[in-house]
Amino acid sequence: MKKNKLTLIDLTYIVLGSAIVSFSIAVFSTPAKIAPGGVSGIATILYHLFKIDTGLSILVLSIPIFLIGVKFFGSQYGIKSLLGSLLLSLFTTLWSKALGYGGILDYSKDISIWLSCLYGGVLSGIGMGLVMKSGSNTGGTDIIAQILARYTHITMGTSFFIVDGVIILASGFIFGIESALYAIIFCFINTVTINKVLLSMGTNYAKTVYIISDNLEEIGNFILNDLDRSGTILDAKGLYTKESKPMIMTVIPNRSISILTRAIHKIDPKAFMVVQETYHVLGEGYTSIEKMANSSQNDVTQD
Repeated sequence: MKKNKLTLIDLTYIVLGSAIVSFSIAVFSTPAKIAPGGVSGIATILYHLFKIDTGLSILVLSIPIFLIGVKFFGSQYGIKSLLGSLLLSLFTTLWSKALGYGGILDYSKDISIWLSCLYGGVLSGIGMGLVMKSGSNTGGTDIIAQILARYTHITMGTSFFIVDGVIILASGFIFGIESALYAIIFCFINTVTINKVLLSMGTNYAKTVYIISDNLEEIGNFILNDLDRSGTILDAKGLYTKESKPMIMTVIPNRSISILTRAIHKIDPKAFMVVQETYHVLGEGYTSIEKMANSSQNDVTQD
């Protein structure tokens, strides 16, 4: 199977998603001085400090980070990820110039900032969810967070929290504590919306997937090499046929579910796939068992 192959539907998701995210940045978050992490958050800060075009800042910041991602992760950050970054920059500049850098709301009224949090967070989540459905991303600090998670003992969720947290904290010093609190609300709305778009089911950060297929080895290789995840092969037996068949069980982060689904469909359209909610994932790559055990012990002690 060819990696990073750009199909028409992929291109549609990337273009439409980038246009929606950039609209949120240009019309809501930047005029409202909301910097909810990521490259767009840094670009928002730079705009209000130095009047640098937000789209230009996104471009200048994204390209070196993208090159770092290629160095560390290889083909994962191919043409689709670069395209997402470039389109986000382009559309942000176009929206800003077309609608004005001051946005469309009257920010002398407090309600306007709340509206920017709500509508900006939802639109950004919808756009990012569509881009992720293509197996791509809009680049930026997500790559830094993934590098941090891979080469340290902290989880992916914690990595994203640290990277975005630093940017939000910086915005708090520059724009004031209220702006930082609005940014946190924006992030929460954005995250919930992304999960809804990606899965239309639940908002937890990972899913357990069971896969039965005649091409199990190729699917397993995709999980190992492309998603950088592992899994377990279980012995299964058909209830009707009584035939024995191996089955893969793996735990996949929400952002990778659509990538896995599309890959399985290409490898084996007749494959059987079950996706379940996962509330706790303990072990390598996720929350450490030791950390959870210590936390549980502390709860017992306090009780």
